[in-house]
Amino acid sequence: VQLQASGGGLVQAGGSLRLSCEASERTVNVAWFRQAPGKEREFLAAINWNYRPKYAASVKGRFTISREYPNDTVWLQMTDLNVEDTAVYYCAAVYARDIPTTRTAYTSWGQGTQVTVSS
Repeated sequence: VQLQASGGGLVQAGGSLRLSCEASERTVNVAWFRQAPGKEREFLAAINWNYRPKYAASVKGRFTISREYPNDTVWLQMTDLNVEDTAVYYCAAVYARDIPTTRTAYTSWGQGTQVTVSS
């Protein structure tokens, strides 16, 4: 499956952004990760085919993942952004029974979209 991530940009601290990830075909689990310079790629949230979400503790309450059919678009609504949220954001997909949270579990990746939060 091919993934297209978009929606990144420059936002002031305290602001919001909504990222989207469009899949070329239906898949089971879609997740969002991010990677800041010099840091590991970090799991943020995932959603399965039946709209069940899973969140990292670090973003729960600020980020919301949702999914829309029939185009199979996954959204990541981010609120109350701070400078530590600055990173390249990636969406990823995998056919799996459970919802993985590790980078290595995902087999398809989008190209990434830059999010920059200014103070």
